[in-house]
Amino acid sequence: MRALVFDGQLHLFDDYPQPSPAPGEALLRVHLSGICNTDVEITRGYMGFQGVLGHEFVGTVESSPDPAWIGRRVVGDINCSCGHCPTCLTGNPTHCPQRTTLGIGGRDGTLADYCVLPQANLHLVPDNVTDEEAVFVEPLAAALEIIEQVHIRPSQSVIVLGDGKLGLLVAQVMRLTGCDLLAVGHHVEKLALLERMGVATASAERAGDMAADVVIDCTGQAEGFAAGRAMVRPRGTFVLKSTFHGQNQVNLTSLVVDEVSLIGSRCGPFAPALRLLAMGLVDVRSLIAGVYPLEEAITAFGHARTRGALKVLVRP
Repeated sequence: MRALVFDGQLHLFDDYPQPSPAPGEALLRVHLSGICNTDVEITRGYMGFQGVLGHEFVGTVESSPDPAWIGRRVVGDINCSCGHCPTCLTGNPTHCPQRTTLGIGGRDGTLADYCVLPQANLHLVPDNVTDEEAVFVEPLAAALEIIEQVHIRPSQSVIVLGDGKLGLLVAQVMRLTGCDLLAVGHHVEKLALLERMGVATASAERAGDMAADVVIDCTGQAEGFAAGRAMVRPRGTFVLKSTFHGQNQVNLTSLVVDEVSLIGSRCGPFAPALRLLAMGLVDVRSLIAGVYPLEEAITAFGHARTRGALKVLVRP
């Protein structure tokens, strides 16, 4: 099959071995796959991953342990757990120490003609959700994870820092809580997408006096920690969504003095993400910057690496 492979360099193969499903797994034909900041960071050394990149996708089930799923359109949770270790048995499979992660750790990803996932990881896509919308389920689920972890009250003030792909999704999710929301970023044209939805925005260059009860760092940059921390009010909550290659030097004493709650937030629930898309409550189409055929995947990756680029999609 064709596949975009990273082994220290990016290569597009047309004779890469098609994956064979293990017991309990389904073979999926990929319709559409997204390139996110994590994929870009992997090419800079994040996670030390080598193999087929990609973890945001929508596709069709080609083979399955359950014949009823064959031919169905699906998305899938990217964390593949063992199911029987203490972590899994206490209800935390996304933190299974034996897990593999689609296109990120120990498992080839979705920038290819085919991929495999456990049948248990799959979610049916409603008929009224297009492929172009369904490919956003994984990052939208990551945005929803914040309100799984933190009770965002309508009376609270919330700042979403960063106007990239994830930041724009997080701001839309926060908007649904009724909180006093402000989105802060560097790009006027991207902040304008939120302004059309009634979300207040501000330039990061004028962030000196901004403060909120909850601040969510979606910058994807090391410097986002310091910028976001400065915005959190005493006894507020600081949510970290950024993953990147490299180290971050931080002043932890300020967290102690101001009694700030620090929350790391990663993957989230797929079912509510699909419901939001089916109900039209989140706009993802305006976040698409380009769609490339798989044979132009390296060009697509170059586009995705461009600072400020929104979602780049690849269509096998």
